[in-house]
This record gives sequence, C-alpha cells and structure tokens, in this order.
Amino acid sequence: MAFMAVLETDLRALCAEARRRYPAVKDGAEHAILKLRSLSNPNEISHNEDILRIFLMACEVKSVKLSVIGLSCLQKLISHDAVAPSALKEILSTLKSHGEMVDESVQLKTLQTILIIFQSRLHPESEDNMAQALGICLRLLENNRSSDSVRNTAAATFRQAVALIFDCVIRAESLPAGKVGSGIQNFQTYSVTGDVSRSINRSESLESEFFSGRPLVMRESLTEAGKLGLRLLEDLTALAAGGSVTWLRVNSLQQTFALDILEFILSNYVAIFRTLVPYEQVLRHQICSLLMTSLRTNAEIEGEAGEPSFRRLVLRSVAHVIKLYSSSLVTECEVFLSMLIRVTSLDLPLWHRILVLEVLRGFCVEARTLRLLFQNFDMNPKNTNIVEGMVKALARVVSTIQVSDTSEESLAAVAGMFSSKAKGIEWSLDNDASNAAVVVASEAHAITLAVEGLLGVVFTVAALTDEAVDDEEVESPRGDSDPPVKCTGQMAVLCISMVDSMWLTILDALSLILTRSQGEAIILEILKGYQAFTQACGVLRTVEPLNSFLASLCKFTINVPSEAEKKSALPSPSSKRSESLVDQRDSIVLTPKNVQALRTLFNVAHRLHNVLGPSWVLVLETLAALDRAIHSPHATIEEISTSVPKLTREPSGQYSDFTILSSLNSQLFESSALMHISSVKSLLSALCLLSHQYMLGNSSGFGQTSNQQVGNISFSVERMISILVNNLHRVEPLWDQVVGHLLELAENSNQQLRTMALDAFDQSICAVLGSDKFQTSALPRCHHADKMESTDMALGSFECAVISPLSALYFSNQNLDVRISSLKILLHVLERYGEKLYSSWQSILDMLRAVANAVEKEIISLGFQGLRVIMNDELSTIPAHCLDVCIEVTGAYSAQKTDLNISLTAVGLLWTTTDFIAKGLIHGHAEEKEIGGIPGTQSIPEQRRPEKIEEQSIYNSNEADDQASLIDIIDHNKLLFSVFSLLQKLGADDRPEVRNAAIRTLFQTLGSHGQKLSRSMWEDCLWNYVFPTLDSVSHMAESSSTDEWQGKELGMRGGKAVHMLIHHSRNTAQKQWDETLVLVLGGISRLLRSFFPFLRSLSNFWSGWESLLVFVRNSILNGSKEIALAAINCLQTIVISHSPKGNLPMAYLKSVLDVYELVLQRHPNYSGNAASKVKQEILHGLGEIYMHAQKMFDEGMYMQLLEIIHLAVGQPKCDTDNIEAETVHVPPVQRTMLEILPRLCPTEHLSSMWSVLLRKLLHYLPGSEASLEEKEAETEQTSSSRNQNPSVKVAPQLDVGSVASKQNVAVSKIMLAETHNISDFPNGVASTPQKKTETPFLSAGSPGKDVVAGFSSNLFGEKLVPVLVNIFLLAPAVEKYNIFPELVHVLGRCMATRRDTPDGALWRLAVEGFNCVLVDDVNSTNNCGKDSNVSRTARIRLWKEVADIYEIFLVGSCGRALPSNTLSPAALKADESLEMTILDVLGDNILKMETGIPVDILDRLVSTLDHCASRTCCLPVETVRLLPSHSSRFSLACLQKLFSLCNCTCEVDQWNSTRSDVGKIAIMVLISRCEYILKRFLIDENDLGERSLPAVRIEEIIFVLQELARLIIHPDTASVLPLPPYLRDVLAKNQSHNGSAHLLVLFPSLCELVILREARVRELVQVLLRLVSTQLGLQKSS
Repeated sequence: MAFMAVLETDLRALCAEARRRYPAVKDGAEHAILKLRSLSNPNEISHNEDILRIFLMACEVKSVKLSVIGLSCLQKLISHDAVAPSALKEILSTLKSHGEMVDESVQLKTLQTILIIFQSRLHPESEDNMAQALGICLRLLENNRSSDSVRNTAAATFRQAVALIFDCVIRAESLPAGKVGSGIQNFQTYSVTGDVSRSINRSESLESEFFSGRPLVMRESLTEAGKLGLRLLEDLTALAAGGSVTWLRVNSLQQTFALDILEFILSNYVAIFRTLVPYEQVLRHQICSLLMTSLRTNAEIEGEAGEPSFRRLVLRSVAHVIKLYSSSLVTECEVFLSMLIRVTSLDLPLWHRILVLEVLRGFCVEARTLRLLFQNFDMNPKNTNIVEGMVKALARVVSTIQVSDTSEESLAAVAGMFSSKAKGIEWSLDNDASNAAVVVASEAHAITLAVEGLLGVVFTVAALTDEAVDDEEVESPRGDSDPPVKCTGQMAVLCISMVDSMWLTILDALSLILTRSQGEAIILEILKGYQAFTQACGVLRTVEPLNSFLASLCKFTINVPSEAEKKSALPSPSSKRSESLVDQRDSIVLTPKNVQALRTLFNVAHRLHNVLGPSWVLVLETLAALDRAIHSPHATIEEISTSVPKLTREPSGQYSDFTILSSLNSQLFESSALMHISSVKSLLSALCLLSHQYMLGNSSGFGQTSNQQVGNISFSVERMISILVNNLHRVEPLWDQVVGHLLELAENSNQQLRTMALDAFDQSICAVLGSDKFQTSALPRCHHADKMESTDMALGSFECAVISPLSALYFSNQNLDVRISSLKILLHVLERYGEKLYSSWQSILDMLRAVANAVEKEIISLGFQGLRVIMNDELSTIPAHCLDVCIEVTGAYSAQKTDLNISLTAVGLLWTTTDFIAKGLIHGHAEEKEIGGIPGTQSIPEQRRPEKIEEQSIYNSNEADDQASLIDIIDHNKLLFSVFSLLQKLGADDRPEVRNAAIRTLFQTLGSHGQKLSRSMWEDCLWNYVFPTLDSVSHMAESSSTDEWQGKELGMRGGKAVHMLIHHSRNTAQKQWDETLVLVLGGISRLLRSFFPFLRSLSNFWSGWESLLVFVRNSILNGSKEIALAAINCLQTIVISHSPKGNLPMAYLKSVLDVYELVLQRHPNYSGNAASKVKQEILHGLGEIYMHAQKMFDEGMYMQLLEIIHLAVGQPKCDTDNIEAETVHVPPVQRTMLEILPRLCPTEHLSSMWSVLLRKLLHYLPGSEASLEEKEAETEQTSSSRNQNPSVKVAPQLDVGSVASKQNVAVSKIMLAETHNISDFPNGVASTPQKKTETPFLSAGSPGKDVVAGFSSNLFGEKLVPVLVNIFLLAPAVEKYNIFPELVHVLGRCMATRRDTPDGALWRLAVEGFNCVLVDDVNSTNNCGKDSNVSRTARIRLWKEVADIYEIFLVGSCGRALPSNTLSPAALKADESLEMTILDVLGDNILKMETGIPVDILDRLVSTLDHCASRTCCLPVETVRLLPSHSSRFSLACLQKLFSLCNCTCEVDQWNSTRSDVGKIAIMVLISRCEYILKRFLIDENDLGERSLPAVRIEEIIFVLQELARLIIHPDTASVLPLPPYLRDVLAKNQSHNGSAHLLVLFPSLCELVILREARVRELVQVLLRLVSTQLGLQKSS
C-alpha cells in the first residue's frame, strides 16, 4: 500500500534526522517502523497509538526540522483517517505550541494541519476544541511578528474554516445545500442588458433550488453544530463592531476582516438565516444594527470604520441584506434604502457616492431584487416608494451633466467607459493623470453608474413584461386576437405600475444623455433601453408612455439642419437660383446616432406592429423622411470626431448604411403578413392618410416642396403595395382600400402621381393574380358552371374586381398616358397570369376589340400584344363561349390599316387558332371517320394518319379529361370555317403583304390539319374556299393595273422628291397579284401532294382537276414566267409525290403529259429568257416524272415523253442569236436536257425503247443530218408500224411529219374542249392579248417549218457524247447491237472533225467514247461469250463500221503533221496520248481477244496498222528530216503493235482462234514491212554516200532489228511463212528454235546489211545472223 510505504519512508527520515541529538526519537521511530510493518491499513494505525506518539514526540523537541517532519506526518495520518478522534485535544495542544514558534515554515505547517483537521473526521465538535482551533488561526493573523504570507494564510484558513463550520451547520440542520449568494457581487458583464439577463437566470436558479413549492418553516431549536455556528456568528459580529469576545479567545481583530467574514456568511448561507430563528435574530438585531451604525454619515467617523475599504464592505453587506432578506427584514431594508438614496444627494466624498451608486446599480440590474423591492415598498401604501426614489436619485446624478463645468469632458469619459466595458476592458486612467483628470473620471464614473442603473430598471421592466407574456397574463404583440381591455395578472399589474411610476423620469434622463452623447457603446446601450421600454409599453398597452417614447426616439432618427445652418449654406447673390435650390434640396445629414436610432425604431415597429394603431402615423412620417433621404443624392452620413470612439462601420461607408436602412425599411412592411388583419388595415389607413395630406399640399405647392411631397406620396404608395404583396393570402378585405386610393391618384393632374399610380396598379394586379389563390387553372371550373361552389363564385367575383380597374382606366380616363399604361398592365397580366383567368375574359376581349378601332398606333400595338399572348398561350384556358370572340378580335386587328406588321402578325395568330381548333376535330369527327373513313389514308404518312391520331387521342383521354370536356362543348366546324372565311376575305386585301400572309395561312392550315377534316368539310373547303380563292386572285391579277409604282417618298433633293426604290419584279399592281397567285398555286400543290388519294375520291374532283389543268396550261402560255413556273411546279409536285406509291391513276399522268406537249406544240417559236426558264422547268419535271413513275409508262407514253423533250430543245431556224450563242456556251434548255437524260433510261418493260432513245440522241450530234436522210425511209416504215398500236402516239423519229400526224391523239379530250378559248381564260394574266381567230391546233407540217430536227453545234455535241456513251453502255445487248453501228458511225463522224478543228474537244470525247464502247463490247464478248440473241449480220455490220473508222481516223488523222502554232505542247502531248490509247485498244483488245471478227475485217485492221507504220520508211530522206517527232513515234508504235500481234509470249490458254488468224495475217504483213525497211535503208545509205541517214531512219531500223531478235512466233503463225520444205523439216526437227522461223525468211536481206556503215546496225545484224545459224543447227568450228 502506497500510504504505508510513504509513512515508513517518513519514519526513516525522522530516524536519520534524530540519530545524533535525539536518540529517544530515533529509537521510537525505529520501533514505529517495526510496528508499522505489522499493520495493514489506516484503521489499524488509528487504534495503535505508537505511530501517532512518535510524531508527537518529534514535535515536542521543538526542532524545526523534526517539527516539520512531524507535522507533515500528522497531516498524512489525519488525511487518511489514521488518527482516533480522542487524540484531537493532544494534537491541538501540539499545534498551539507550534503556532507560537517563530519559524515561518512551522507556522505555515501548523495552519495547514488545522485546515486538514476541519476537513477531516476530526472536525471539532466541542466548543473548546473549536475555539482552540480557530484561536490558533486568529492569533497567527493578529500577531505582529507574523510574516505577510503567514497572515494571508491564516486569514484564508480562517475563512475556509468558517465555511466548513457553516457547511456542517447546513448538514446538521438538514437545510437545502448550496450557496445562494456566493460570488453575487461579481456578476457584471459587458453590458447592462447582460447584467439583467444574468440576474434573471440567477434568480430563477434560486427560486427553483430553494423555494420550488416548499416554503421554508422557521424553527428555534438548534443542533450542537448549529449552536457552534451561532456562537461563532455572534463573536464575529462583536469583533466587526469593535468589541471583545471570550469564546474565540482573541482580544482584538480587524473590523474589516470580521466584516468581510460576515459578508461572506450572509451571502452564502441564506437558508440558515431564513430558517433558523436564532440566526435570524442575530441578523436582525446585531448585524443590521452594526450596518446601520456603519452607514451613518452625520458625524465624522474615525479609525478603521472611516476607511473606503470598510465602507465598501459595509455597503456590500447592506446590499446582500437587501437582496436576500428584504422579505423578512422589511423595516430594516427600508431604512437601508432610504439611507442609500439620501447619500446620493449629500455633499460627501465622490468615492463614497460612487460606492453607493454601485450598490443602487446592482439593485436596478437585478430583476428579482427590483421586483421584490417594488412589490414590498412601492406597491405597499404603508411603505415608501423606494424604487421610484432610486430612479429619481439616479436621474438627478445624470442631470448633473447640464450644470457641470466639465460636462463635455465627463461625457467623453462616460463614452470611453461604456466603450471599454463593451470591449471587455477595465477602464482606467493613466498613471500620470492630473488631479483634474481624476475628478472628471470620478464624475464620469458616477454618471456611468447612474445611467447603467436607469437602464437596468428599463431592462428589468422589459424582462418582467416578457415574463408576464410567457405566463399569458398579457397578450403577445404578435398574437392574432384582440388584446383584453384591462390586464389583471399579478406580473402584468406590477409591470404597469412600474411603468406608470417611472417612465417620465427615465425618459427625461435617457433623452438627455442620448442627446449629449456621441460614443458608440453608450448610444447603443441607451437605444437598447429605448427599444426595451417602448416594447414593454406597447405590450402593456400603456398608450401615453408608448407615444412619448416613440416621439422621443423619432427625434433622434432624422437630423434636419436648422434654419441657421440653412442660412449659412446659402450661396452668394451672384450664383444661380437653380443651383441654390439644388444645394438646399433634401439636405439631410444622418449621423451614426441617427442610423442606430432608425434601427431601433425598426425593431420597435417590428415588435409592436399589432398594437401601434394610431401611432403608426408618427412612425410612417419618420420612415417617409428616411426614404426621402435614402433616395436623395444630397443626403449624407456624417463621420463623427476622431476624439470620440466611432461607431463600427463597414468599409463601404454611407452607401452600406443606406443599404441596410433601406432593407430594414422594406422588411418592416414585409412583416405585415404576420399582423392581425385589423392592424394591417390600420397601417393602410395611416398610409392613405399620409398620402392624402401630401396630396393636398402638392395641389397647391410648387418647387422643392412639391417634389418632396411627391416623394412622400411615392413612399406611401410603395408601402401600400408592399403590404398588399405580403398579404396575398388575405387580400380580399384589403383590395378595395388600396385600389380606391390608386384610382384617386390616377385621376390627379400631376403626371408623376399618375405614373406612380399606374405602376402601382401593375404591381398589385400582377401580385394578386400570381398568388396561391389563382394557382389552380381556370379550366376545370368551366365545365360545370351550374355546379360551381360558392368559393369558386367568390373567386370569380374577386377576379373581375381585380381586372375591372383596367377597363375603368381605359374607358373613363381621357389622358393618353393612362390609357396606354392600362394596356401595358393588361399585357403584363396576360403574359404572366393569363392561364389563371376565367371570369374576366369577356371584359378583356371587349377592351381589346375597342383598342383595334383606335387611331393611335401605340395603343393599337399594345392591344395587339395582349391579343397575341392570348392567341399563343391562353386559348386552352379561355371559356368556350369566348373563342369566337377571340377570332373576331383577331380579324379586327388583321383588317386595321394603321400598322401593317400588326395585320401580318394577326394573320399568323389565326393559324395558331386553327391549331387549337384542330385538336378538337379528333374527337368531333371520330364517329364520321368510323362510318366512312378517309379513303387512301395509306398514302398519308404514318405519323399523320387520322386513325393513328384518333387512337392516340383515345388512349390519352384519361390523362386529359378536362381538355376533352372543353372540346366537347366547342363547335369546331363553325370556328374553323370562321377562320377560313376570315382568311379568304383577307386574301382579297389591297395590301400585298396581308393577302399573301392570309393565303399562306389558309393553305398551311389545310395542309397541317387536313387529315383531321371530314369528307364533308373537305368538300366545303375545296368548293367554297380553295378554288374560289384561285378564281378571285386570278381575276384580280388579270384586272389589276400595269402602271409602275413609285416607292415611298423619303425626302427632297435638289427640289425633287426622292422615292424608295422598288424591285422591277414588284413595281406594278399586276406583278404583286402575280406573287399572290403563285402562293395560291403553291398552296394547292401542297394540298394535293398531301391529300391527293383522299381528295380524288371526293365527288366532282375530276372537274376540279380539269379546271386546274386548264389554268396551268393557260398560265404557261399566257402568264408571266413566275406564274408559269409555279403552275408547272404544281403539276410536278402532285405527280412526283404520288406516282411512286401507286396513288396516281394513269389518266392523271397522261393529262399532265398532254398539257406539256400541247403547250410546246402550240408555240414552237416559244423563245426568250422566260420561255427558256419554262422549258427548263418542264424538262426537269419530265425527268422527275419518269424517274418516279417508270412503272406507269408504256411505249406510247415514253415516245410522247421523248417528243416533248424534242419540242422543248428544238431551236427556231435562222435564229442568228441562238447560233452565235451556241458557239460560246450550251443553251440552258440543252443543258437541262443533258441533266435529265441519264434518268430517262428505259426500264425492263420498255427495253424496245433503248434504240429509239439512242437514235434520237444520235440525231443531236454533228453529222447526223446526213444519216437522217439516208434512213428516212426506214424511219417512216417504223413509224407507220407503231401507229397501228393504239397506245403509241408519237413516232420514234422527230421528223417533220411525225408530230403533225399524231398531235390529235396526243391531246386529251379536255384539251380539245378548252383549247379554242386559250387566250380568253382569265388565268393568262401575264400574257399579251391573243388573236381570237387563232386556231386551236397546229396544221400538219408546221413544226417542220419552224423547228429543226437536230443540232449541228459541236459544243452541244461535246456535252452529249459522254452522256450518250454512258446510256449506251447501260442498254441490253440486243438493243445495243441494233444501234451499235449507227453509234459507231456517228462517233466516227465526230472523230473526223479533228482534221478541220484539231483544237476542238468533240473529236477527243468521241475517241474516248469510241474506245469505251469497243472495250466494253470486247470484254463482254470475251468474258460472257457471244449473245445468242445478237445476229452475226449485226456483228459483221458493226465491225465493218469499226474498220472503216479505224482506216479513216488512224490513217487520216493520227500521227499527222500539224501547224506548230495550232496547239500548245500540253495539248499535243494529250493528243498523242489519246492516239496511243486508240492504238492500244485496237492492238491489245480487239485483235488479241476472242471477238469473232471476220478474217477480212481482221485483214483490214492489220493493214491499217501497217499503213500507219509505213510513214517513216516510205518517205524520201529529205522529207523524213521534216517529219515531227510525234509522227515518227506514232509510226514506231504501229510497227511495235505488228510485232506484238506476231509475238507468242502468252499462255497456251490465251491463244485463241482470233489470235491465230491475226498472227497469220500480221506475220506476212510484218515480213513484208521489214524487208522493205531493210532494203530501203541500204538503198538510202548508198545514195547518201558519206552523209549520214536521218536519226529517225536509224532509230527505225534499230527498232526493227531488235524486235526481230526478240520476236518468237507461234507454230500456227510460222506455218504460213514462205519457207522451202527442207527448211520446214529442219525446223520440225529442231523444235526449240521454231519460234525464230521468220529470220530464215529475212536471211537474204540480212546478209545484204553486213556492209552497212552504221556500226550499231551491223552489230544487230550479226546478232540476227547468229540466231539464224543456231536455228539451222550450224555451229562454229573450234
């Protein structure tokens, strides 16, 4: 055990210390050690005196060291309860003797031991032991020889011993534990508010701990411990009074110390004095007597009792008696308080008064104490008004600043003290401060205490009022119910009494100090007091104090300069009056005090908004002034002097303060939502009253005053709107009050006030409609009008009340600005909350209809903006009975002539309307669709099929019950036809933009919603709107003026008017109507494209189609280009859209082709730019028609198609302009023809038309005229055979007689009926007047007189050749061979143009096409074999043509010498490459592959190559020198091809019959050509003698010799060589050398060359001779 070990260690130390001088102590210590080892715990030690005895023995020797060790061990033994209680007396005796020792350490150990005894179980219980123990402490305390540390320790030990004694009394008497008043004097915080709050918390703790439901019962009997405590209390009281005592065994004691101990006991052991009668008697008779005596100031007090420290203790003790025992010591406390109050007015030392003020301040800041004092004294008629007296005494102290000479310095010091306290810093003077500074500081301290006391009273009243509210004795100012007439609760009565007795004194004092003070902390603290007291007055409904404090507070909010300041600020007389007015206007300066006062006012208003009532006017006046200051550029915030602590400010300065104040100002009115409704009405009434006052002043005011009053009215209006916005949940009872005032303002003559009222109207109406009351859509309410509940009716009535002021403003007010603003407000309402309206739509639409008839453009624009919002966004929520009104109003805006843009936009709104109406057609015509349906709906896109839409609408019906119910009660047919009728009427408007927009809208509407229309509706639309619109527009176009318009006049220049330019295409009325007619055609086109399958099932649709065709025909013939193109596009769209789907019957397709043919036949000379555009459009259309309707064409229709194309591209004869133009570029019509030709390839069921198509195309190439004449008989025969077929209408050849003989068949019956009056048809609006004697059809032969059958233009041929070749390659083999010879012949003619135009592109393109078709034929024949359907005669005919072309082109055009300046080197190189290409095709493709060419034709082709190869060798030497290089290269290339044809380097399977035949032919030709070259070279060399031969000849012979050496011939080829039989036998035996048999034939010629002078030639000849000897088997002998 650690204690035993420590004790043994101490014994050993004692033994060692006493070893020499005190052997008895040493022996005893050793004996104790042995004894200690036999013991196990402190309890056993306590029963064994040996251990204790040795330590007492050590103390008895009076050795300092041994005494210290002994006392330390005694402390340990006592602490561990190892000493028996019976040994206490002996221990105290030992301690007493040690207390008389002079050693400080021993004295301190003695005091420690005494304290341990009091804390242990040895606590003295007898009077002797207690007196002896306390006496030791007191003697050491009073001993003059004791050191300061000993005396301080003795005082502390005595205080702790007293506390332990009274704690023992508490336990013995079974009193509540705890020290109620401990530290109560040290509870001050950094502010008075904090002090009051802490005092409330402490008082609540006291009440809950000691007096919670169990009042203490006084008793007289005491326990032994109680008697000891009473004995001690009496002796201490006697010592404090300066008397002597016997029990404590001390002669004297400092009165201050004794009084301090008494104050400690009084403040910490309240339960003892409140419960035990003997103690209470001592308090009442002895202690109170002592304190009263000490408080007397009527005589000079001498000695210790006159010291400030003693006075402070006396006052603290008095304070404790008053705070803790005033309930039982009423008389004594009244005496004490009266004496304290009297002291404040006596001429006593300043420090004395400060001490008293501190005590009074303590009473004031403790809510419980102040409440008890007021209850016990002020509310008791028998007693003095103590609290009122205290307040007045404190107020007198504060008022001293008015008469003091040093008031300014004192106020600064007061501000410093408050500031230091707010920062938690103890305020103090400098050490070297002067006496005057000390005096000022003392005065300031007194004033500070007085102010804090007054504030403590204020905060106490506020805290007690809050307590009354919590106890429900007083209605909370935020409650919804009206307050009771009179308060009857105990706490409420107490608070009211306190307010009534003290408010005037407090107000005077606080307003005085607030007026004089500038420091931040003191201002904040006083304003907190203002706020607390004013709020308490409001809660308690004490009107006079409330209004007084509010008025006082408002005085500190706005600092308006005095008259003297204004006069001092007046400018000099020389300055302008306007500048002076600006300088003085709104010259308001806000000090930091003003800012804080305003914040306080806001806080008060927030808290008391329900109870202010009439007091609101005062608050609102102040807030109006603040609002004016915030928005005034001349208002500033003053910076306070640097000598005074500044208020805490943000870096942004005055703008930050203004922002905060503005926010607080707004929040005050936003909080009106929390007010009672009667309070809100009071506030509104106050605002109206304030506004009326300023309105009356404004009516007679002017200048600065008028502007200020307008600002105040603006403040009132803005706050009214703020209140309205924040009370939207209960706006009905407030609406009329607000609107009534705004209507008055709107009628005011002042423009500013009217604008203000209108802006307020806008905000208020939008706010109300945006509230939760109107969150539910009006749609559900409209279905069951007969079952509308009363709430719905009330809401509808209120809705009308909200909207009705707008109508009143528009119709009743004559000011234009008011009417405009009313429309702007309506626009805002519709944009934001239109979907929430229901009951007010009729009045809104009536108002908008009236606006449409106005003359002011701005008014019409605003009204239309509102209508646009309705039509775009609100149609689904408008009641059914208002929809037709909406359409009428929209029509009114469309027809008005003031603003064109509005009319156009209104037309667009009609389209929006049809979208909405069409939604109902899904349901409205479902039954009809089920019965009849819409035929041909399979042609309608899947997403637009009516069945799908109907199914979708049925599936979604459960999700849109409300909308379905709305649709059910709408007559959609009527609405839709109303829109159509309106659009048709607008389609005849004299303004082009309007009618065009109407036409577009009409047809777009039908196109968008046509699938939802029923059969009967479609018939009505076609016969009542669509075709009548076409007729009316065409009639207007025909009858309109052709006079040119002048644009809008822009100004004057040089005395002449300057007009805006108008484009020539729109500068007449007729041109404008043409544009409208184009739109009609486009609309009809879109309708037929979308709904043609359905529409053709309608009755009489064919007659409509016929009329449309007649209109299209006449538009093309007589109309403008624009109309003609639109008419063509109309037909094209229909055919192209429906022919691929099979929805277009054959009759409709034929009728379209008939129209085109008739138009082109009727005007063969149809020329010019417009005609060209029309022809191009027709050609494009024909291509598209054929591409999409190929399956519908038969042979007759196909030939009719080709006939139409020929008519379109035909050129008038003797048209010099066209001839000149063709030399520059291809005419547009011909270009268009070239574009569409690839699309016109016949399909499989029209395979017989390939030859017809190709033959027609051949006629357009140069040179086709001759072939045409040669084949005219064949063409006529074919034509007659085709005419025997009823379906064929046009001859395959476009000759002169074909067109005329078949025109009657090509034109439909409807065309026959209508043609006689073509010029009289009203749709020919752009045509020149036609002669009425014009015959309906062309006479026979007329086309031949005016139109040529072909074209001789090389430029067109250049474009046509590639197209022709590509088409030919696509043709079937049989059809291809029918036309192949003719194609080759025409290509040959084009190739022949090289001789006349070598720089032309036609021959080149023809060569490429020629090569292409031959290669394609050879490859197809070689890969697929011969087609059995192609006759041998046809192939022979083909190859004859090919041979002719090769003979003509290769011999006549290739490799020829041309003038050097004709072509560029690049062109010459390209031409040479082309020559080589055609040569390669002949040599590598035709002559080497299995083509089935007859032998005679092969012989011709090889001969052609030989002819071309002979050019170099056949020319004289002199001529050869002049031969161009490309000519020699071409000759060598031909020669190389001959070698190639003879050479046998291919595989066995590649050697075919054609190759064999070609080889046999070519070898003989080659042998002959080589012999000639060799022979000619030898002759020329001999003739030239020493001169050298031309390089060309040398290169030629070298090439021949080299090729002969490389040549290897096939045995079949060798079989035709002219060799003797013996040589054949030799070759047969030597098979390895059989490939060089050709050298044997040339051997004689080679032998002659050995004498040549040219070394290279001789070497090559030697090589050849060696090959011959090797072939013959002749070896050189060694």
